[in-house]
Amino acid sequence: MDSHSPDQILKEIPGLIRVYKDGRFQKLSGTDVVPAGNDSSSGVQSKDVVFSPETNIFARLYLPKTTTKKLPLLIYYHGGGFVIETAASPVYHNFLNLVAAESNVVIVSVDYRTAPEHVLPTCFDDSWEAIKWVAQHINSNGPEPWLNDYADLQHVFFSGDSAGANISHHMAIRVGLEKPGLSIFLRGIILLHPYFWGKDRIGSEDEHPWNASMEDIWTFAHPGTSGFDDPWINPDMDPKISDLGCSRVLVCVAEKDIFKHRGWYYKDILGKNGWKGNIEVIEDKGEDHVFFLFKPSAESACTLRKRICTFINDA
Repeated sequence: MDSHSPDQILKEIPGLIRVYKDGRFQKLSGTDVVPAGNDSSSGVQSKDVVFSPETNIFARLYLPKTTTKKLPLLIYYHGGGFVIETAASPVYHNFLNLVAAESNVVIVSVDYRTAPEHVLPTCFDDSWEAIKWVAQHINSNGPEPWLNDYADLQHVFFSGDSAGANISHHMAIRVGLEKPGLSIFLRGIILLHPYFWGKDRIGSEDEHPWNASMEDIWTFAHPGTSGFDDPWINPDMDPKISDLGCSRVLVCVAEKDIFKHRGWYYKDILGKNGWKGNIEVIEDKGEDHVFFLFKPSAESACTLRKRICTFINDA
């Protein structure tokens, strides 16, 4: 292809995004969406609600079939390397229908703006706006009945996978820093295959086939980064890590996932920085990154969802 052609590809991150010379980009996955509604197999209802009129960002709410009392509230952040996917993605919609039904929780699945249109820290700002909306909405008896009637602000959990797990971690720190002015009780966070990284390799990271793409993915999402020891991606470099605003953490990792060692190391980071809560790390053997989204009927995926249920309902 002519090097002056606007269709010349300047950069491509396989499976994620392709960038052309004229500035256009094409997201290579995570663009499919499904509508909210009633899930006939589980009885879970869902609907989309705009929580930030200024930016028109929405959350997808899930209400399980059994709602005879106030239920725990799970605020969920989707993954996608801060670049792809939405709260309306089929894989997340299917996954959260199952979680809502099996754990009997109200879920707020947060959409947030992604790169390259909106680079970091936009996704963190959007995610915090969603938390404030939930807290303010319920406390002021807002117009959303699913939150007013069924969500228990004394039993709140954050969760997410990959980049969404990273967001959950940072939102929990912010809750810890701003707890006096935020009327929710964050009981715990559930980090599914968290997207953490660092300048120095640990474990078998150098041997993983994704290793060569890690710098491209991170700098694409956060072009102003100071590198892999940026606190947004490396919790070991975050001076606020001990402010994590909950007492319980569940980290799920997968044996074949490039982020496995970071998930295990997260436990050490919290311990050495004086966080006083309880953390459990569980590894699924033979599985790869976010397998539970794509193989929901597999025994390992069912087991992972049971862990989520137990973590929430034993709090």
